[in-house]
Amino acid sequence: MSNKADDAGVIQVLLNRFNEQRLPRALQMKEKVERGETLEKFEVDYLADILADIGSIRALIERHPEYKELVAKGISLYKEITDKALANETAK
Repeated sequence: MSNKADDAGVIQVLLNRFNEQRLPRALQMKEKVERGETLEKFEVDYLADILADIGSIRALIERHPEYKELVAKGISLYKEITDKALANETAK
């Protein structure tokens, strides 16, 4: 059973982390792959960690569907980065 106050606190922390850390870093990686560069292993590992984190908050998002669109946009950004990175790696 979830506590709405607990959920609100967790959501606030996740939003802050996304806005202050994850989104800026993702945008840097996006710029990198758009220049035709490949990702370093630590960047690939970082993306894998993010995807694992998304999986771990699935129940939270189900309880708060108002955040589904935001999460979907984030996932779309990460997919765009990985798709372009793979294309760059294949082109090498």
